[in-house]
Amino acid sequence: MKPSAASSRPFSSTFWRPLSPLSLPASLRRRFWPFPLLLAALALLAGTAFADSAFAGEAISVCYNYGCLVQSEVVFSKQDLTRVGELLGDARTPEHERALIGVAVGWLLGIAGKQTPIFADRAGNFADDGVEGRMDCIDHSTTTTRLLRLFERHRWLHFHRVLEPARRTRGLIFDHYSAQIEEITPPPMCTSANEAPTVSDDAMSRRYVVDSWYVDNGQPVPVLARQRWQDGEGPDGD
Repeated sequence: MKPSAASSRPFSSTFWRPLSPLSLPASLRRRFWPFPLLLAALALLAGTAFADSAFAGEAISVCYNYGCLVQSEVVFSKQDLTRVGELLGDARTPEHERALIGVAVGWLLGIAGKQTPIFADRAGNFADDGVEGRMDCIDHSTTTTRLLRLFERHRWLHFHRVLEPARRTRGLIFDHYSAQIEEITPPPMCTSANEAPTVSDDAMSRRYVVDSWYVDNGQPVPVLARQRWQDGEGPDGD
């Protein structure tokens, strides 16, 4: 018996035509019609969740009560981060960026003060002595460095890189710490992906401290030349 055309082409499109809801009997179409809508809704929800995660807020830990004795997590919303990114994005020179860094750090510490007791922190170590939420230079240098690292992770710093905290010593026992940045040339946005930014040979002259210990919570933070700070000067030149 001569095989039929259909049996001689077992893998033809006759047998492998993609299933369409319209090709189903009416009774089955009534049972299956919600599925395309369900799949579309799930895809929409997945896209929304992805978008939210891509622009979600970010958390860091802040130190207080001296010596980083207590650490509490604070969360900066995506709106907070957007404002900081836009602020730092306005920097046109290294000097301009340093001024904006001081504003951004102070502003975020103020937001952290709405979530933790550090709202009570005052400049120095005496005006808030014994108060819950007080911060010494170790608390400030650790927390401010974490904020600067956040800026760096988001590529908001175009003229500086973040270093480990700086230390200065007066006498035999009085140490003071501060967050620290270093001016770089050229800015990272002008380098290739595999090329590290060039750092000046005279590194100390390009280093600056971001010392939030000098101001009350939420105030703009002074950014001082490292060498002047190392010699004992503060924001007022004292």
